[in-house]
Amino acid sequence: MALKVGDEAPDFKLTDQDGKEVNLKSLKGSPIILYFYPKDDTPGCTKEACGFRDAFPEIRSKGAVVLGVSLDDVYSHKKFAEKYNLPFQLLSDKDKQVSRSYGVLGVGGRWARRVTFIIDKEGRIRHIFKKVNVEQHPKEVLEILSKL
Repeated sequence: MALKVGDEAPDFKLTDQDGKEVNLKSLKGSPIILYFYPKDDTPGCTKEACGFRDAFPEIRSKGAVVLGVSLDDVYSHKKFAEKYNLPFQLLSDKDKQVSRSYGVLGVGGRWARRVTFIIDKEGRIRHIFKKVNVEQHPKEVLEILSKL
């Protein structure tokens, strides 16, 4: 069953690029930008991540948290985050369970599709970007955040 706006965001525990465990429920009280992407250090994924990096001060000023999720391992995330000075957490979904629960697992299960979920302070999905233009995406996300 596909997730839709108004649904409670499925909880999860994943490990970030620094080996820290992140639990979605523990972030309640803050809006969350949960973005899934195919692969670290590829052109589109780099553009998207750097867009969020550049918009990060404005995102933080709205009290929001950014979490990037892909099937890459923690080591790959660490290299990617350091190379591009990413100020937010990248989460490793190696077992594909979170990507599966959010309905974003790509064809053949080899990657996560590029989909972003905006989750409100109460843990409900407020917006889903199923088609992402990496050039415009941070601006679109900020527009949604300003309405929460």
